[in-house]
Amino acid sequence: MTTANIINNINLDKIQKTTANGQKDKQYLKKPVKLEGEWNFDIEKGYQFKTELAYENGRQVIEIDSPSFLGGGGNRLGPMGYCVAGITSCFITTFMTVLSKQGIKLGKLKINAECNINFAKTFDISDEPITEGINFEIDIDDTTTSVDRQKLRQLIIMAEERCPAIYSMSHIIKVNAKLK
Repeated sequence: MTTANIINNINLDKIQKTTANGQKDKQYLKKPVKLEGEWNFDIEKGYQFKTELAYENGRQVIEIDSPSFLGGGGNRLGPMGYCVAGITSCFITTFMTVLSKQGIKLGKLKINAECNINFAKTFDISDEPITEGINFEIDIDDTTTSVDRQKLRQLIIMAEERCPAIYSMSHIIKVNAKLK
């Protein structure tokens, strides 16, 4: 039995297999994400929208409630909170994958994400960008790696360039909403 090549909780053998399969057939790299959700009309339940997402090894129910200033109850994480959590987790996963592929092992990493969401467009007050950007502050325990800060900065840039969520946020995503 072979032992998987895992660094920083990233399975590099699986990454290599995916890369090899993608080089043979780009269609291999296209993975569907589907969800079915339902609007909740019962205010007593404490959320506005509920969805169940399937993932490789299971399913997860997510309940979403808008903040009170957007007409919700503020009882659950709101849609934009999920967006910020999604882009943050996608970026940090991409960063850790980049580090791991370089053989850089860390013992500790924390990230803080911050952005201001402008709801002027939502309220039809003005056509301003929803946000001016998102700021990540990455805290790496320097005692666990011998990589210098300049190299880490270069790897952060590489992760920014490769992160699917950052790419999605900085490029137009076509949306097709229609009645069934």
